[in-house]
Amino acid sequence: MPHFSKNNNFLLAVNQVHVWCISFDISENEINYLKSFLTDDEIIKASKFRFEKDKNCSIITRGALRLLSGKYLKTNPKDIIFKYGQFGKPDYRMKTNLKFNVSHSGNKAVIGFVLNNDIGVDIEDIKTNFEILDIAKNYFSNIEIKALKKLPKNLHAKGFYRCWTRKESFIKAKAKGLSFPLDSFSVSIESDDKAELLETKWDDNEKDLWKLFSFSQIENYVGAVSIKGNIQSIKYFNFNKL
Repeated sequence: MPHFSKNNNFLLAVNQVHVWCISFDISENEINYLKSFLTDDEIIKASKFRFEKDKNCSIITRGALRLLSGKYLKTNPKDIIFKYGQFGKPDYRMKTNLKFNVSHSGNKAVIGFVLNNDIGVDIEDIKTNFEILDIAKNYFSNIEIKALKKLPKNLHAKGFYRCWTRKESFIKAKAKGLSFPLDSFSVSIESDDKAELLETKWDDNEKDLWKLFSFSQIENYVGAVSIKGNIQSIKYFNFNKL
C-alpha cells in the first residue's frame, strides 16, 4: 500500500503520476498565504459560500492548485490562467503538456498531476448512513453490483467507495460530465491494492488504454486516480508537509 512521500520533488517524469493530499486543518496565516495566490474573481467566488468551512475549502484547494502548478510549471502561481471544457473540467490556458485534476470531500482534497495524459481524481469521506446496496443498484453496473454483494457485509461501505471513486475519477478523466452513463463501464472493487477498468461497453478495447489506482491510507477516506496512458508509477505527497 502506498505511503505519502515527504520528498517534495516537482520533477514529474513521463509515465508517472503525482498525487498531492491536502488537509484543511491549517492555520489562519496559512489560509491567508494560499489566498494571496488567488485572483480577485477566485476570492469573490470563495466569499459567496455561506459557511466559513466552505469558504476555506475553496481558498485552500485553489491556492494549493496554484502553488503546486507554479512549482511544476516554473512560473508565478498568480500568473496562471485556467480554462474549462464543455463539462467544466479545468485545464491550463497556456502551452504545456502538464495535466491536472482536483477533488475534495470532507476535510481533505487531492490534486493529481501527469504529463500528456488525461487524468481524473476523486476522494470521498466514507459514510455509512445510507442503504449501500440500494444506492449501488441505481448507479453501478451489474458486474459491480455482483462483486459488492459477494463482499462480507462489514466491507460493503469500503467496497462501495472503492467503486464510486474509481468510477468518478474515470468520468472526470473522460471529461464527459454527469451525463455519462455510470453503468456503461465497470471497475474492480474487491481490493485497495488492485484497481482495474473491467469493461467499457461502447468500445471493448478502450479499457486497455487506462490505468486506475486507489489509495486508502488516509483514515476514513478512499481515493482513486484514472489516467489514459501507459503509466508506470504513482507517487503520493503530503501538501501540508511542503
